Amino acid sequence: MQARPEISISPIPAFHDNYIWMIKNQQDKSAFVVDPGDASPVLKTLSKQGLSLAGILVTHHHHDHIGGISELLSTCSVPVYGPHNPSIKQIDHPLSEGDSITVFGLEFTIIEVPGHTLDHIAYFSRSQDNPVLFCGDTLFVSGCGRVFEGTYEQMYRSLEKLSKLPGATQVYCTHEYTLANLKFAKAVDGSNPDLKDFDAYCQRLRDKNIPTVPSSIKIEMKINPFLRCDRKKIKQAAEKHANSKLSRPEEIFKVIRCWKDGF
Repeated sequence: MQARPEISISPIPAFHDNYIWMIKNQQDKSAFVVDPGDASPVLKTLSKQGLSLAGILVTHHHHDHIGGISELLSTCSVPVYGPHNPSIKQIDHPLSEGDSITVFGLEFTIIEVPGHTLDHIAYFSRSQDNPVLFCGDTLFVSGCGRVFEGTYEQMYRSLEKLSKLPGATQVYCTHEYTLANLKFAKAVDGSNPDLKDFDAYCQRLRDKNIPTVPSSIKIEMKINPFLRCDRKKIKQAAEKHANSKLSRPEEIFKVIRCWKDGF
């Protein structure tokens, strides 16, 4: 049996707070990139590390996730995987729920996660010791994406799907929003000791300019209010904010997501 290539995943910072994730094959010095909103930092990183681009993964259509694709394709012809969305003309391998692709021996299953956008997909792989999730703007460290195109119930169901992944799953989201998300999470769930400890840990990382990403599903289930809408304290905080009784987790999610929008 042929040995699996040695794979590493690392962030390429872009814009103010984006991460373009690079999946690197150490053996043949090639790489896939995830959500390349800007070509320039990708090309600089590939050149600096002596890598060739092997492919592109896309989670959704927002410009800060696809804006660099055309320039990258002008330098080399590689496959572009992404959602079924005709507006992203560079995608030549459209993907739907349950489809699978293989990247350097890692098999990724596609999970449709509408809410932030209607076309949003995530890529999940069990093929490493710690499973891997590229979730775009659906799940953040201690947060979730705004609901732009879908409904709040769609977004809640999408997050529910991700919450059921193995606890060891490494969550590779695409923005460094963590400190702001934690500030809001403390307003909702301030007595949570796990949240307090994690906030202090992330503050130390950012003081050293170290990314807070990836997180894990296990961590998020402890500190992310949007994954804890069935918990009594989250319900109480949402009801106090809304000044009304709430019965369903979906209702609680909508209240705290709207609360976060204006926080």
